[in-house]
Amino acid sequence: MNLEYSSVSPPISGQIVAAFGRQYLVEMANGEVLSCVIRGKKSGAVCGDNVKVKYISGGQGVIETISPRSTLIYRSNTTCEKLIASNVTQIIIVISAVPSFDEEFVTRCLVAAENQKIKALIVLNKIDLVEPTRSILPSLSLYPRIGYSLLKISAKNDIKPLLSYLKGHLNVMIGQSGMGKSTLINTIIPDADRATDRISSALDTGRHTTTHAKLYHLDENTHIIDSPGIQEFGLYHICNKDLAWGFIEFHPYIGKCKFSNCLHINEPDCAIERAIKENKIDPRRLRFYRKLVIKKK
Repeated sequence: MNLEYSSVSPPISGQIVAAFGRQYLVEMANGEVLSCVIRGKKSGAVCGDNVKVKYISGGQGVIETISPRSTLIYRSNTTCEKLIASNVTQIIIVISAVPSFDEEFVTRCLVAAENQKIKALIVLNKIDLVEPTRSILPSLSLYPRIGYSLLKISAKNDIKPLLSYLKGHLNVMIGQSGMGKSTLINTIIPDADRATDRISSALDTGRHTTTHAKLYHLDENTHIIDSPGIQEFGLYHICNKDLAWGFIEFHPYIGKCKFSNCLHINEPDCAIERAIKENKIDPRRLRFYRKLVIKKK
């Protein structure tokens, strides 16, 4: 790509609708889509970002600046961070009975959503697999009790109930590999495969581009970002003292422990421990919380 461009022309506003390493597709207000790189050595742009772009020619541009984000969903471990999506207002966590989902993964996604103060919806897919689905429903009943919506659907049969939940949001769909997320996306957006082909052509890359985040418009106010399948959702960017706020049923008890710096591990007179004994908090949730804290020590 030729990065020479006129310094006279002002940058124009757009939104990143696909992200591939250091290369991006940016949709402009008039609907034109530019293949862009970031100016200089800057990096860290992500699908959903609002940006300012310098137009070059031939459908190419350079991202000059990234506008402040309202939210940022990303995962991290001890060595690196992986950005997933920005400016989203709802996270859609897709699970299924076959293959079996990891409940700790669901917990981590919920903590990430709470950290960014965005809504979370758990979608149980493949309910046409009746017996396997029935076997996990007792475990999943916890989430509606603590305040999360749990939607049971079959992507192959009827996804209409999901559409009303998506309405008015910039959604990001997250799930482990095999949960049927791609089937959901292709059912919601029949042109999704065609859009992927257009992306591959624009970036002169192969079908492997489907492993990266892409944003689709459902209507003027409703959008969805499809993210690649994730097996692990690290939360090393959330400090230990903030992790408890990621568990919504802990909120009434935070600050009521004997010690102000209580991490709810084995400290005496812990308010969350008392709530467990009084059956006000499910012990599973405290176990998941403690695993997050201990792994970061």
